[in-house]
Amino acid sequence: MALPPLFAPLRLPVIASPLFLISGPELVIAQCKAGVVGSFPALNARPISQLDEWLHQITEALAAHNRDHPERPAAPYAVNQIVHKTNNRLDQDIALCAKWQVPLMITSLGAREDVYSAAHGWGGIVLHDVIDDRFARKAIEKGADGLVPVAAGAGGHAGRQSPFALVQEIRAWFSGVIALSGAIGHGRSILAAQAAGADLAYIGSAWIATHEARASAAYKQAIIDGGAGDIVYSSLFTGVHGNYLRSSIVNAGLDPDNLPDSDPSAMNFGSGGNTEAKAWKDIWGSGQGIGAITTLTSVADRVAQFTQEYRTAADALTANSAPYLA
Repeated sequence: MALPPLFAPLRLPVIASPLFLISGPELVIAQCKAGVVGSFPALNARPISQLDEWLHQITEALAAHNRDHPERPAAPYAVNQIVHKTNNRLDQDIALCAKWQVPLMITSLGAREDVYSAAHGWGGIVLHDVIDDRFARKAIEKGADGLVPVAAGAGGHAGRQSPFALVQEIRAWFSGVIALSGAIGHGRSILAAQAAGADLAYIGSAWIATHEARASAAYKQAIIDGGAGDIVYSSLFTGVHGNYLRSSIVNAGLDPDNLPDSDPSAMNFGSGGNTEAKAWKDIWGSGQGIGAITTLTSVADRVAQFTQEYRTAADALTANSAPYLA
C-alpha cells in the first residue's frame, strides 16, 4: 500500500519518535525542515498553555519554510498523546490539536475510539504504538490508521519481540502504514526496516545527540559513548518495561544488574514515582542502536548522514542480491 499523501514531502522514510522531556519545537522544526517527520509528546509542554504556544510556533515556522522553499517543503509533524488513565489532560490536549489541525498523532499506552474519531474529524491521521500483534489488532479495530511496532531494543518503553517477527505477524493481515521502532541508528537499518515489511523507520535515540535536543550535555555524551551493552531493560522506573542507559542508573546510586520489577499500577510518566531517581530526568532512556551514534551534530547533518548511509546500503543490497534474483 502506498503511503498517504501526508508523507509525500519526506526525503527519507523516517519518523523521529517523540522523546519525553527532550523533544521541543526547536527539534521538531529542524526535523521537519530536514525532511523527516518531527514529533513531540504533548506532555512535554507544561503548563498546558505552552502546548498552544508550541503548536503555533511549529505551524508558523513550517508554513514560512514552505513559502520560502516550495521546491523542498517540510515534512509533517506529529504530536504524541499518552492515552492512559493517569493522563488527566488528554481531552484538553486533543482539543488543542484540533485547533491547530495537527496532521499526525501518535498514541501510546491505550487505544481509544474517541481519540481516533476526533483526529479524523479534522483530517488528521493516527498511528498507535504496540508491542505485539494482539495490541495491534485492537488498535486497528478501534480506528487507528497505522501502527508503530515497538520491538526489542527500542529506547524508552519497549517490547520484547524481534522486529522481524513483530512486523511479519502484523503484515499478515494489515496493509496500512507501519513505522518500525527498535535499535535503528544507521541508514542501513532504515533500509532493513523497509525490507522487513515496514514503510517507515521510527528513530528516537539518535536525535538526543543533536544540538537542537533538550537534553543535558552529559546525556548527549552518554549516547555518543554508549553501545548496545550499555542498555538496561527494566520496569522499575515507570511501571512499564523500558530501555535505559546503564550509566544513568549507576549515577542514581542503583545497581543496574539487580533492579526489582515494578507493579504496572504504579505507572507514572511525570516523576518516575517508583524510585527516588526520576524517570527520563535522572534515568535516561535509550535504545540499543546508539553504537552507530558517535558525534554530536545538528539535525540536518544527522539526516544527511542517514541519507548517505541509506543510499550506500541500497546500492550494496542491489549488488549483493543480483545473483539471487537472476
